[in-house]
Amino acid sequence: MIVVMSLHNPRIEVSIGTQSLRLWDGRRLVMDVPCSTSKFGLGTQPGSNRTPLGSFIVQEKHGADATSGTIFKSRQPVGQWTPGMETESDLVLTRILWLSGTQAHNENTFQRYIYIHGTNDEARIGRAMSHGCVRLKNADVIRVFDLVPVGTAVWISE
Repeated sequence: MIVVMSLHNPRIEVSIGTQSLRLWDGRRLVMDVPCSTSKFGLGTQPGSNRTPLGSFIVQEKHGADATSGTIFKSRQPVGQWTPGMETESDLVLTRILWLSGTQAHNENTFQRYIYIHGTNDEARIGRAMSHGCVRLKNADVIRVFDLVPVGTAVWISE
């Protein structure tokens, strides 16, 4: 039997400094997992591949029924990645939580396609290695995806 925990007041906090993602339910810590933010640093410039800072919401979720390792292009499933598969690409895998900025300085986040998503480079989770998104291990992104609804608050800080 699978028990799905229901969160009443979820929020996500991403720390650039510790390369970690924390999921809270009110004041209760639900998850604390390593993540990977941009290897290009912080920023909001279009095309910069930098991770934005500040306040966001989960605007859209994609991949609810996808198998772990599903490869997404433009948020559509296009194939299956398996560990050991050779690839030069930084793939978007498993689940997508598409972020939208709620502040003037990060209001272009949704148009920049900044996601929380799974990756084919799980060995480097915990280090700044992404192209702007927040990457998680595939099992972790499934858990976060299943626990948070659209509209969940996200805070990304240094």
